[in-house]
Amino acid sequence: MKPQARLADIQVTYDFICPWCWIGGEHLDRALAATDQSASRHITYMPYQLNPDMPAQGMDRKVYRSGKFGSWARSQAMDAQVTQAGRAVGLVFDYDRAERTPNTLAAHRLIWRQQQSGLAASGLVRAIFKAYFGQGRDIGDLQVLADIAGENGLDPALILSFLKSDEGRAQVLALDASAKTGEVRSVPHFQIGTESITGAQPAAIISHSLLAGERS
Repeated sequence: MKPQARLADIQVTYDFICPWCWIGGEHLDRALAATDQSASRHITYMPYQLNPDMPAQGMDRKVYRSGKFGSWARSQAMDAQVTQAGRAVGLVFDYDRAERTPNTLAAHRLIWRQQQSGLAASGLVRAIFKAYFGQGRDIGDLQVLADIAGENGLDPALILSFLKSDEGRAQVLALDASAKTGEVRSVPHFQIGTESITGAQPAAIISHSLLAGERS
């Protein structure tokens, strides 16, 4: 009997400030479950800062979004659209609780550390998305990130010490720069073997790429 070929790894390029990345991640999870590949695909997360010049302490969300999109009313309309899309896949967005737009570099460093330690990062990625979009927590705050890590089985004191250092900073910035000079033009971006998917595409589309990789 011919041995089954190892399924290709999945690379997810994303940012924690991107609501469609959370929704796209849920679509990926559903596609993996539908194709019975949840346990057989290794997922690597690659950073892509949408707001690389955001101050380390973040900004008041209403001020930032009003300036970026022209008005607070337009920002709220966009939030409503995303909330509806999230609800369709069981994700709860609660923008009323989010007071700040965070700098996401520290959160990306935390995921980098998780992966460098050889640990699966998907659960922690989902927890950080939920903390910001669903609970309004400031994921740019180092203590908040350490708390989230603690809630997901890591040592919060050890994580806080890591976050206060510069470890991983240069590496994450290099990965971010590499993504932006490569083929990634927007996030979320999924690379499944030779198949590329951009945007929060439906689970059925992702499933097709997963099965294509399985047949190759």
